[in-house]
Amino acid sequence: MCNFNQQSEDTKALIHLFLTKAAENVGGVNPLLVLIEAIKAQKPQALTSRACKVDSDKSLVVWNKVIFKDKLDVLEAILLSHKSSEDPDFNILNNDNQKQRKKILNMVKTLAPVEFIITPKDANDGGGFNFKIFDSIENDNVKINPIFVAMFFCSTEFTKKALKYTI
Repeated sequence: MCNFNQQSEDTKALIHLFLTKAAENVGGVNPLLVLIEAIKAQKPQALTSRACKVDSDKSLVVWNKVIFKDKLDVLEAILLSHKSSEDPDFNILNNDNQKQRKKILNMVKTLAPVEFIITPKDANDGGGFNFKIFDSIENDNVKINPIFVAMFFCSTEFTKKALKYTI
């Protein structure tokens, strides 16, 4: 998931277009990268912040629900097991272990309504953008949003490659 070169052409294009638009809406590439660095710098993991926000010099990311460590652990285990996956469109519910599948399903139900809203501190820098954790949730098929993974789990090198990618 965090290896840009292993993504499908469609996923590369989607990530490139979204991150390019995102950079435009927060004042440029550097403010976007600074925000991602601020997210990475927060310890423990930024998603477990009780304040539901991460602040950087030029922008702010907020979300609408506290994410508890047990749900984040399940999500991180899924991402870790698929970190170098050749199939970027994997269904996270594909798990033979019923107990693990139930944990994943509970995590999906809990985190599905979470929405991240990124806004620049200076209104002249753009209108900001938003995204959710899951790309699609339908009929036993759940896919993680690659933008969420890029913002919270992948390196800034991933973001730089995505921004430089040409369609």
